[in-house]
Amino acid sequence: MAEELPPLDLARPEIGPEEERLVLEVLRSGRLSLGPMLERFERDFAAWLGVEDAVAVSSGTAALHLGVRALGWGHGDEVVLSPFTFVASANCLLYAGVKPVFADIDPVGLNLDPAAAEAAVSEATVGLLPIDIFGQPADLPAFERIAAKRSLGILQDSCQALGAIDSEGRKVGSRGNVATFAFYANKQMTTGEGGMIIPADAAMAEVLRSERNQGRAIDMDWLDHDRVGFNYRMSDVTAAIGVAQVARLDELLAGRARAARLYLDRLGPLTAAAGGVGIELPAADEPPARRSWFVFPVRLPEGADRDGVIRALGEQGIPAKAYLPSIHLFPHLTGFGYREGQFPVAESVAARSLALPFHAGLDEGDVDRVASALGAALAAG
Repeated sequence: MAEELPPLDLARPEIGPEEERLVLEVLRSGRLSLGPMLERFERDFAAWLGVEDAVAVSSGTAALHLGVRALGWGHGDEVVLSPFTFVASANCLLYAGVKPVFADIDPVGLNLDPAAAEAAVSEATVGLLPIDIFGQPADLPAFERIAAKRSLGILQDSCQALGAIDSEGRKVGSRGNVATFAFYANKQMTTGEGGMIIPADAAMAEVLRSERNQGRAIDMDWLDHDRVGFNYRMSDVTAAIGVAQVARLDELLAGRARAARLYLDRLGPLTAAAGGVGIELPAADEPPARRSWFVFPVRLPEGADRDGVIRALGEQGIPAKAYLPSIHLFPHLTGFGYREGQFPVAESVAARSLALPFHAGLDEGDVDRVASALGAALAAG
């Protein structure tokens, strides 16, 4: 009887002894919030990204919300974004009374299509919210041209793309636009929960630091507040994990890229071009642009039973998830008049996408196991 293999992890953070040491350092210091470790994390992250400043917050969603506020978007405004994203990309607009205006995606890179985005701009449009989906850099130069021509702001949702390089050879998030990152446990680096916002200038950074802390300025007494704010603070315990992760971020990114190359090699025979069952793999990089590997998504052939494939993989200890939905069809967004069939590319991709187990610790045996099981599940279906 064949030995039963242990289940694989869908995602897994890479936590080591330095993360543990720095967390203990904070715990023993008694400064668990708004202390020196938070400042150190912000400095180290900004230095790695090559920007002047970075403001740490409690989540990527919090970063997006503060970014919306920093750009002055509010009631009666419209902002254009992709429907193929995590729901926080739209929710951050709803918090401020902004209408999310969706436009279809590019069928190759799966990011917001610049031509579709420009066509969706109206007199009420105040901004663009490009998302670097699955770590694939959006076409920021194109969006910047549209923004300049139409006098629009840009909020860059790079929460899935830390470490990506754009089409002009620049690190995603370093172009001078307001940009956001997230550090949930399945991201390229993690703090458990947490996020970062890259301000456009020093004045914006000051406001962001106040608003994350209930509207209290840095030089004010601890119960004085002079503006509306939120409890979006990142603790020093969380920041300690971030300090250690930033120090090894290049290593973490390389590990994920190695795992992705294994998948691309092993799954290549399953593509239609290779005479296989017809899956579609993530788009190849077009240098100098480079994806930062967040998840490993594949698109199943048209008509494939995705739920059946997920069940078949699960029976072999291989977790997989339908990822991502097209969020314009969510109940709280259909109220804006969105309906099925409006964004055919996004809806087709959403119906066929499947996220496979992915993290830096995957080895050749793990990837071979996934590839074999996926091929068998599709052939049987």
